[in-house]
Amino acid sequence: MPLDGVKNIVLVLSGKGGVGKSSVTLQLALALTLQGKSVGILDIDLTGPSIPRLVGKEDAKITQSPRGWIPVEVYPSEITQENGNANEVTTTRGSLRCMSVGFLLRDRGDAVIWRGPKKTAMVRQFLTDVYWGDTDYLLVDTPPGTSDEHIAIGESLLTMSSTSRTAATASGIPFLAGAVLVTTPQAVAISDVRKEINFCVKTQIPTLGVIENMSGYTCPCCGEVSNLFSRGGGEVMAAEMSIPFLGRVPVDVKFGQLVESQKIGDDGIDSDVDDEEADAAEDVQQNPFEDDDRLLVDKYKDCWSHPIFEEFTKQLLSKIEGELN
Repeated sequence: MPLDGVKNIVLVLSGKGGVGKSSVTLQLALALTLQGKSVGILDIDLTGPSIPRLVGKEDAKITQSPRGWIPVEVYPSEITQENGNANEVTTTRGSLRCMSVGFLLRDRGDAVIWRGPKKTAMVRQFLTDVYWGDTDYLLVDTPPGTSDEHIAIGESLLTMSSTSRTAATASGIPFLAGAVLVTTPQAVAISDVRKEINFCVKTQIPTLGVIENMSGYTCPCCGEVSNLFSRGGGEVMAAEMSIPFLGRVPVDVKFGQLVESQKIGDDGIDSDVDDEEADAAEDVQQNPFEDDDRLLVDKYKDCWSHPIFEEFTKQLLSKIEGELN
């Protein structure tokens, strides 16, 4: 059965490119695993897949099993035993796995030049041919706009899952919890997100809330906050459209450094950059995560945006799992 083992599905949408949708998807996934949830990220941005780079797995390859493609594991779950009692186990951190067209390319620099029908077929194959196993939350990272990929994912999910918790539980299919919308404070981004909200209304996909990304920049030296792209536009739009506003995310320099430090090859240096260039880049600014061998999720705890996304996930879990209580 398609999506066998997946309990809840959340779409991450943005009307405009460049608003940080993929980084928001990753941070939501990291925060959810720290809540003890097993998480999968399905990257359907076919022409610009960025999840493999963000998680430092660009060189990973997809493997086949009798039940379908096996997603790439970013890190496993962490389970502890209470007082050495094997019957008392607690999941302190969930696992994170990813699936992206980037894992299927021969070279990460290859361009995906596909027409609409092939994009639609690829999205549907991702939904039917990937074996996720036991997964509490599947986050779907979408491309900007409302194009072929959105139509394909919307139509497919509405047949493979249900927007009703009761119906999903009774049928043993995933619960399509809804969509998280990502915007920046500028008017041009907000106008495009309005179109995305209308897309959700027309496709009957619930809207879980809006995140205003890049809402200010906190200077790491003096702590002064500068509003690079104004402030509050996402909250005003959410109020006007009568949808929940989850909160604001300022530019996090440490998260950017974390992403840049993700190792690509065995030597930890991008094969497209020679040693002299790498040394020169290191001389310009020392990255605190450069020689940090901890898991991605453990390093993320040091980022300023971690407490913000921890609060976001608590809000989402309250909305999604509150229906069970």
